[in-house]
Amino acid sequence: MVFGVDEAGKGPALGPMIAAAVHVDDRTRLPDGMADSKDLAPDRREELAARLRSADDVAVGVRAITPATIDDPETDMNGLAVAAHAKAIEAALADAGLADSSLDGSGVDDDLPTGTCDACDTDADRFARRVTDACSHPIDVAAEHGADADDPLVGAASIVAKVERDARMTDVADTYADAGYGDPGSGYPSDPNTRAFLEAYVDETGTLPDCARQSWATCRDVLADAQQSGLGDFASE
Repeated sequence: MVFGVDEAGKGPALGPMIAAAVHVDDRTRLPDGMADSKDLAPDRREELAARLRSADDVAVGVRAITPATIDDPETDMNGLAVAAHAKAIEAALADAGLADSSLDGSGVDDDLPTGTCDACDTDADRFARRVTDACSHPIDVAAEHGADADDPLVGAASIVAKVERDARMTDVADTYADAGYGDPGSGYPSDPNTRAFLEAYVDETGTLPDCARQSWATCRDVLADAQQSGLGDFASE
């Protein structure tokens, strides 16, 4: 009973963060071609994600963290990543039919579901401990930096997470397209489409869109620039 966990969308200014866990009873049953999602073309990622979700001997769990939750001042991204990884693991184990009663923690470690997370903390061991404590199932989990490139099972989780986030960003684009705000792009601060989308929306409405992480510097800066511009227009009248 092994699983891999990864996330997509920890750093964007728009859209959710997605964590995914992929569970198999035997690593040899993992479909071929799994790799770090960043190294795969979008069509290939979608093909592999579909294969994972449709395979009878593969279980998948996904957890989404919304922009509103990310903006909560009582939270931080490392803590949210821990919670997302733990919830994704729980969902994957539930998809595999492993009920709480079958994981009572009475067995030795080798009897527990064992997995690897791609570490979202500079201290990988600390991240593993926090995920273990946050998960309602007894598990034996490790965390490693770069695990999505080194471990095909974590790579599989990165594929599912990336495809799920891309799908949600497509929904965001569809929601705002008809209103004429432009393409939100990838949602990352370095994407000029994302910046242009935010500026167009704020110029029109005076507020940030619901898909924005309002506490992110990119979003705060766009809103502040628009407000400053509005004050300048008022002063010149």
